[in-house]
Amino acid sequence: MAERERRHVRVAVIGSGFGGLGAAVRLRREGITDFVILERAGAVGGTWRDNNYPGCACDVPSHLYSFSFAPNPEWPRNFSGQPHIRAYLERVADTFGLRPHLRLNSEVRSLRWDTEALHWELATAGGPLTADVVVSATGPLSDPKVPDVPGLDTFPGKVSHSARWDHDYDLRGKGVAMIGTGASAIQIVPAIQPDVERLTLFQRTPPWVLPRADRRISAAERWLHTKVPATRAARRGLLWGLRELQVSAFTKRPNELGLVELLARNHMKKAVKDPALRAVLTPDYRIGCKRILLSNTYYPALAQPNVDVVAAGLKEVRGSTLVGADGSEVEADAIVFGTGFHVTDLPIAQRVTGARGTTLAEEWKGGMEALRGTSAAGFPNFLTVIGPNTGLGNSSMILMIEAQLNYLADFMRQLDVLGGKIALDARPSAVQQWNHTLQQRMARTVWNTGGCNSWYLDANGRNTTVWPGTTGEFKKVTRQVDLAEYEVLRPPSGRRGERTAAGPRAEVAA
Repeated sequence: MAERERRHVRVAVIGSGFGGLGAAVRLRREGITDFVILERAGAVGGTWRDNNYPGCACDVPSHLYSFSFAPNPEWPRNFSGQPHIRAYLERVADTFGLRPHLRLNSEVRSLRWDTEALHWELATAGGPLTADVVVSATGPLSDPKVPDVPGLDTFPGKVSHSARWDHDYDLRGKGVAMIGTGASAIQIVPAIQPDVERLTLFQRTPPWVLPRADRRISAAERWLHTKVPATRAARRGLLWGLRELQVSAFTKRPNELGLVELLARNHMKKAVKDPALRAVLTPDYRIGCKRILLSNTYYPALAQPNVDVVAAGLKEVRGSTLVGADGSEVEADAIVFGTGFHVTDLPIAQRVTGARGTTLAEEWKGGMEALRGTSAAGFPNFLTVIGPNTGLGNSSMILMIEAQLNYLADFMRQLDVLGGKIALDARPSAVQQWNHTLQQRMARTVWNTGGCNSWYLDANGRNTTVWPGTTGEFKKVTRQVDLAEYEVLRPPSGRRGERTAAGPRAEVAA
């Protein structure tokens, strides 16, 4: 069969979560309409489409966990649930006219940079295409991570991951094993505890849990936010400012977090009366080293008579018997893995082949690195939204996404002003300097000094996920592209694309 006709676009955006839809909106605002959004699933939503387990909700206040250019005065709660967040993303796709650009069920199977044509060749489930620029917005919370547990294939019951919940399987009256104690697990446990016969939590490391200041947003508040937008903006600004003030404790003075630990201990003590259980649930590392979790129902659920806590990870499965690392044995009908995602080993990196003929995964084997969290050396015109060291431990990722969208917009402007068939490739020296500075700053943060082993760290022990500063600082350093940090690639007539030194910043005419 002949290869389907290859289509060329100015920009190919991969993913339709907050990052992908945000990039698409920003492109349209820049007057760029020749783009597609490649989505592997059958609907938009990203992680908020895939994660629909019982109790799924956001741990960032709703009015901060939304685009500044698409405010939603109708958020129903301080911390909205998954259905409302997914519905919000659907509305964004409709409001900004993104549907015609969407290519659903079009998983990207490979991307390869053509050094002569200076464009990307993409193989997708929907057919091949080429693009001048690729924006990878697959996100770090997209591909579930299930540990390689010996004997798991012998388990006769139901095995699932929090991000691939099977709503057709009824947990009522079942013996359920919950593996993991992260952000998903502390929502799932209280949601299913009343219905299951027995719930066993395999806890490798206990989390620090603080109260969740959640409540229904009244009709009067919603009316006011609709009629007087300044009140909505003030609410968002207050939420943002309070979190900016917290950053220095995480990044410069971790010892100041002791008072927060006391609040967490008191929160636990109110719900868990058994001293032995409290001892099992009390972390031995500095709060903030792993993500601080928010819940008013997690501890009360663990204190119920039908719940057991195994203070060890899952070591082995023998048929329907689960064996903990401490030797304990538990019978179960179903296993739910709340074991997170491939964050420091992004699967998309294995599919991207750059200018040197190597994959992004190969280039990142020593740890992820990208200039300003966006551009990797050797991968021209390839920008990552929520790239290396752009994660947050206490605020909204939407703020970081919007900062990177500013960078994307200026990247496209610079390509236009430089003119012709052109590409920008981050200089290795610029990437190295950026990451050297990042790692120096990271050395004194709670994420590196707090005494825990978290998903923030890669296999080499480097923190390649978190941003060691405020969101305001990140917005400042991504406001515009510094051409001195890039090599300009042009295709001379009859020759392969050559690299030239970038001159002064190209300014857009007023």
